[in-house]
Amino acid sequence: MRHPLALTVVTASALLLAACASPPQSEPALTADAGHGQVAGAAEVSEPPLHLLTATADGRLTLLDLLSEETSSLGRIDAPLATATDGRYLFADTGDGIEIVDSGMWTWDHVDHFHYYRAEPRLLEKVPGHGTARTATTISSTTGGTGIFFADGEAVLLDTEALSQGEVVELFRVRMPEHDGYIVPVGDHALVTTGEGTVQVRDSDGALHGDSVPCADPAGTLTTRVGAILGCRDDVLLAVATDAGTAIERIALPDGVAAPRAWANREGRPTAAGLSPDGSIVLLDTRERTATAVPAPRPLIAVTAVDDASEHVLGLTVDGRMSVIDGATGAELALTEPLVAASLAAGRTPTLIADDRRAYLNGITERVLFEIDFADAGRIARTFTTTDEPAFIAETGR
Repeated sequence: MRHPLALTVVTASALLLAACASPPQSEPALTADAGHGQVAGAAEVSEPPLHLLTATADGRLTLLDLLSEETSSLGRIDAPLATATDGRYLFADTGDGIEIVDSGMWTWDHVDHFHYYRAEPRLLEKVPGHGTARTATTISSTTGGTGIFFADGEAVLLDTEALSQGEVVELFRVRMPEHDGYIVPVGDHALVTTGEGTVQVRDSDGALHGDSVPCADPAGTLTTRVGAILGCRDDVLLAVATDAGTAIERIALPDGVAAPRAWANREGRPTAAGLSPDGSIVLLDTRERTATAVPAPRPLIAVTAVDDASEHVLGLTVDGRMSVIDGATGAELALTEPLVAASLAAGRTPTLIADDRRAYLNGITERVLFEIDFADAGRIARTFTTTDEPAFIAETGR
C-alpha cells in the first residue's frame, strides 16, 4: 500500500554543486544506441540531474535536488532492510519482496558522451519473493536486465527497459538451491550462482548457455565500465558482453589477500575497491584485468574507488570519519572530523557514495547529509539537515 507523506524540509548552505561529468576513456559500448536512452515523457537536460534519494527505516521517501537544493516527498514504501541502486532506481529489500522507486533522473552513457534525462518520479509494482534479497544492476537504466536473488533460492531477471516505461516485467524466474546467491546481469545474459560452488550463464529466456563456471563462496558484485564482476573465494570473475554472448575471465587476487565481500566505485568507472577481511584495500582494475592491495591507513568499515587521475579511494573509518586515500600507495591524503560517529555508536552504518566531484555520507542518527569535496582536503562542501533519519541513501541522475 502506498501512503502519502508530508514534505520534509531540508536546509543547506548556499554553495551550489558543479555537476558536469568528465568524458570517459574509450571502452566497449555497454548500452544500446537506439533512442540514446530517451523514454516517453522524459525531458533531456544539459547536465546531470543529480539528486539524493533517501528512505527512513519505516519507508518514507524524500528526493533532494542537488542543484536547486529543493526537496520533495515521494510517499512511502514498506520498511526497507537494505537498498541498492543503478543511479536511477532505488531497489529496497523488505524481506518479502523488492520495492522499486523510480527517481525519474538518469544519465545515458554513450561511451564518448552522455545524455541526461528528467522525468516524474514514481513508485513501481513490488517484485514478490521470500526472505531477504540481493539486487544486482548494470550501468544502464533503460536497457538490459536487473537481477534479484531471494534467500529461498529464487533468481529473477527483470527487464530494465520495461522498468524505464514504468512496468515490472520478469524475463525469467528460476528456482535454485537455497543459498546466499546472486543473479548478475551481463548484456542479454545473466550469471546465476548455483549454491554448489559454480555459476551458470543463462539467456534472457532463462535457458542455459554453456557449462557452469567454478566460483566458490561467491560474494560481492558490481558492474564497471568494462563488465560485471562477481567475487569468489580465491579470485574474481569478470563477465563481458560480446556479440556471441558472455565471455568470462578470471582476475587473480594478490597472494595472501582474502577476497572482499563487497565492491564499490564511482558508477561506470573500470576500477572497483573492496575491503579485505584482513583490513587491506583491494583495487580491481577491470580494464587491465589486475588486482592490487594496499594497506589501509587506519581501520575502515567500507571503501569506494573514485578512479580519477589521482587514483583516490575513499574510506569510512570505524570512528565515523571519511578518509581520502592514495590508491597506489595507501597513504592517507586527507581526513575529516568524525561526521557519523553517533550513527556508528548506535549500530547503524551509513553509506559512502562518490561521483566525479563529490562524496556523500548519510548521518543517520545525526540527521545530516554530508557533501564532501574529496579533492580539496576532504572539505565539507555542504550539509543538508533532515527532519527524519536518512537510514538509506542513493545518488540518482548519474
